[in-house]
Amino acid sequence: MTMTRPDMPTRQDCDPPDLPGNAALFLDFDGCLVEIALRPDAIHVPPDLPGRLARLHERLGGAVALISGRDIADLRRHLPDFPGAIAGSHGAELSLDGRRIEAVHDAAIDLAALHAAARNLAAPYPALLVEAKPHGVSLHYRADPALRGFAEDAMARLAGDFPGMALQPAKMAMELRPAGIGKGGALARLMGLNAFAGRMPVYAGDDLTDEPAMAEAQARGGIGIKIGGIKIGAGETVARYRLPDPAALASWLDRAPEDGE
Repeated sequence: MTMTRPDMPTRQDCDPPDLPGNAALFLDFDGCLVEIALRPDAIHVPPDLPGRLARLHERLGGAVALISGRDIADLRRHLPDFPGAIAGSHGAELSLDGRRIEAVHDAAIDLAALHAAARNLAAPYPALLVEAKPHGVSLHYRADPALRGFAEDAMARLAGDFPGMALQPAKMAMELRPAGIGKGGALARLMGLNAFAGRMPVYAGDDLTDEPAMAEAQARGGIGIKIGGIKIGAGETVARYRLPDPAALASWLDRAPEDGE
């Protein structure tokens, strides 16, 4: 079993500076671009979101990417015309051309067995939601937060049964993903591409899974932005800046300068 949590230094509970014209922008999806829903399939995509992302992609010379725990096919169902790169499944898969999806890990995982085992563990508790993914599985307890302890213990046991999988705490969920895969590594990989190289990385996310990417962006001289938990002491984070919700992030993004400003 592998479970990691980056160090959490003190941070500023304040709005980020305006997005620089030389930014490489990396955005989480759930809780960042869209509000969290009770079920992953129940989210509402704001009608102005596709246009906002297209404008940012143009203004930043193509240096805009989504980095999400959702798989790429799922993200494309919600944002079919998004023109930028997508790192899905916490970076286990990558798409650069809007069509082809490339797996970026070589772990041999019996996904059918993993998904079946998770469903068996959750079966006694109807409030638990098993989300089968192309590279792992999530167990959501949002419908009954009292089941958090069971979900943590059950997924820890499941991790022991499937070597090569890492246990990843998330917002009201526990997830198993390929070991060595994470959003920080996805950001680093994307920063090596021509569209992103030499730019200032800016990462916005809301969850524990986003912390390594925020840390990676800041280690490269960039900006990490925590979405949610705006009150001091609420939601510890490595990010130096905060915004209260996806609507506030949307307003901040709409202030982005034209390319080169």
